[in-house]
Amino acid sequence: MPTDAQVAGGHKANLNNPNTSKESKENSKNILDSEFNGGDVPKAGESMEGKNPGNVAGGLKATLKNPNVSDDAKESAKERLNQMQQ
Repeated sequence: MPTDAQVAGGHKANLNNPNTSKESKENSKNILDSEFNGGDVPKAGESMEGKNPGNVAGGLKATLKNPNVSDDAKESAKERLNQMQQ
């Protein structure tokens, strides 16, 4: 079962997809506005609940060393890692 964030993300993607019809975009916009507060929903995975902190930290460390990751993503990973270590 998809989360609200995943459903809203699909509708947001539809709005930015040049290959979808105007009707489809209008439908997605209406759904986002009526059911998802305009698309303002918690991000998928925003909660650490049920996650292994060691695995999360490992993923963040891998992000810092990955040459294919943007500087913004590396900075975000660094901040999250610092928050976990406090």
